[in-house]
Amino acid sequence: MKAGKFKPYILSVLITLAVAFLSGIAVYVGNPAFEQLVKPPLTPPSSVFPVAWTILYVLMGIGAAMIWNSTDEKRDNALFIYAAQLLFNALWSPLFFGLKAYCLSFVWILLIWVLILMMITAFFRISRIAGLIQIPYLLWVTFAAYLNLGICLLNRG
Repeated sequence: MKAGKFKPYILSVLITLAVAFLSGIAVYVGNPAFEQLVKPPLTPPSSVFPVAWTILYVLMGIGAAMIWNSTDEKRDNALFIYAAQLLFNALWSPLFFGLKAYCLSFVWILLIWVLILMMITAFFRISRIAGLIQIPYLLWVTFAAYLNLGICLLNRG
């Protein structure tokens, strides 16, 4: 990898982690209430979430940098979809943890899921690797949607 192409990787990962950090503030504030919720089966310990999300955000940033470094004419569209899903992802935490809007958060996470699928498709058309490394993100958000729906249903009223 050329030295000039390395900077976008660092910048992309840092921007993605900064968005994650800002979103994480809502998680930190809302975590005591979250701990008191009735949770669905298979809910992992709270300590798993920051580790999983950090890995996924790093993979997102790497994939975005790969697309940024491409000269493909579809690059700008793919990066727009990436930015949209990142924004939607960042807004989920304030909805879920801040506003405690568990059922609205479930609808929101379904939108995120669709955006991730669109991102994977757009990335894959430019770089197979950039698309493939987003699959764990899609799988995790699928699992998170299950957890979100469970919390919505188990904590009504």
